[in-house]
Amino acid sequence: MASSTAATTGTAHVPANDAAGATAATTARATLVLDPAFSVGPVRRRTFGAFVEHLGRCVYTGIHDPGHPTADEDGFRGDVIDLTRELGVSTVRYPGGNFVSGYRWEDGIGPVDQRPARLDLAWHSTEPNTVGVDEFMRWARKAGVEPMMAVNLGTRGVQEAVDLLEYCNIASGTALSDLRRAHGTEEPHGVRMWCLGNEMDGPWQIGHKTAEEYGRLATETARAMRMVDAGLELVACGSSSTSMPTFGEWERIVLTEAYEDVDLISAHAYYWEDDGDLASFLASAVNMDRFIDDVVATADAVRAARKLTKRIHISFDEWNVWYLNASASRAPEKDWPVAPALLEDHYSVADAVVVGGLLISLLRHTDRVHSASLAQLVNVIAPIMTEPGGRVWRQTTFHPFALTSRHAAGEVLRVKLDSPTHETARFGETPLVDAVATHDADSGEVVVFAVNRHTTEPVTVEVDVRAFGALDVTEALTLSSDDPYARASADDDTSLAPRPNETATAEGGAVRIELPPVSWSVLRLAPAGA
Repeated sequence: MASSTAATTGTAHVPANDAAGATAATTARATLVLDPAFSVGPVRRRTFGAFVEHLGRCVYTGIHDPGHPTADEDGFRGDVIDLTRELGVSTVRYPGGNFVSGYRWEDGIGPVDQRPARLDLAWHSTEPNTVGVDEFMRWARKAGVEPMMAVNLGTRGVQEAVDLLEYCNIASGTALSDLRRAHGTEEPHGVRMWCLGNEMDGPWQIGHKTAEEYGRLATETARAMRMVDAGLELVACGSSSTSMPTFGEWERIVLTEAYEDVDLISAHAYYWEDDGDLASFLASAVNMDRFIDDVVATADAVRAARKLTKRIHISFDEWNVWYLNASASRAPEKDWPVAPALLEDHYSVADAVVVGGLLISLLRHTDRVHSASLAQLVNVIAPIMTEPGGRVWRQTTFHPFALTSRHAAGEVLRVKLDSPTHETARFGETPLVDAVATHDADSGEVVVFAVNRHTTEPVTVEVDVRAFGALDVTEALTLSSDDPYARASADDDTSLAPRPNETATAEGGAVRIELPPVSWSVLRLAPAGA
């Protein structure tokens, strides 16, 4: 694997700041060696996807708020569209998530005043269907993102998936394509990426299935959809998380059935700080690295057993920090409200550092992770927050995503990392520093993304860039705070934004930067004199 987290042989062990108050005795140092000859693969724009589900206030008062001062003729908030563009989102997965397993897509087309309201069993809410397929596609065009559609394989099946595909992608001349045109959308939506259901191994899922049941249904659905359009990119459901008893065996059984009919398999992972264990939380990317490696190993084992040449890649289409027990996940049982406030986590600097670390993991596995979706985009465990009819603001997690999306370009480099380590309760001995780098051959720019996982002490990092010739530091930004639990708000979403890191210097073939404790940084380097 390309993970840098294993490259710590011969380095010093630095005590973590634990519950007893132990701190590092000396300033730690780490080194990175970069060389353009050693790349993992291209930076994939689809790595910077997001997720819009009919859940809580993600859609209603999130992307759609007709009474808002910035709302356009379709009721979409212009301020949210502006921040979606600033965030650098490439794809958006829709309409779920758990929601999709009970969704009737036909409810969300045609005249809005004639659409039925339905019970949403996944989130114990009422879905008014004010926003449906055509509205979402219009929003996606305005936001400049690629739609990634999911089909309901919980309560529905092959025919409904094919019908939705016909409605979306056939130009004209059939009942459903002409129905779309009658609803005001002359041109087909042209959706290329399709998820075949969602988390079907989860007992919480409407229409929960065994691996054998789902594998067969996914295969049948994929084959039928390819009869309509052979060029689709199809994502089979992987297990819902590594903690599921089905994990591993689920992927093996599903891919044994569906391997030749799908292109990717999904991975989902959420992380949170547990019982004050900040050191383990900051090392969450260790788990993501192992997760990706395990799914790759399983997929390749099926490939070998089936004697096939095609490789299955990963769609990491749900990932984020999510405090599952800290915010409401279902409306009160006695009510079925429309767009209740659910899963509205308020993120800290530490949460943002973890998000930046997870992006490092996704990038360094770019050879096998071909798509990813931060879950979700607005209000629901999201980088963008809104007030109904009011303000919009950026959470701390907005910044590492936006800057990584903006500056990662060209090839992802295979980083040789030598870092001191410390002991964590969940992951054992882990590197204090984690990093990945990209190289754009056209501009010559090298960009390093790095985190310092130590809870109290800085780490000095030296980057060996002799293989590139002389490089200058063009920008160095660091997200950190004296209080790792500091949070942004609607009143102030700028004080905790990344700030210039004045410690970054370049001399000869070496670049040095000091990373504060609990920090995420981006370091941009360009050919000297450019």
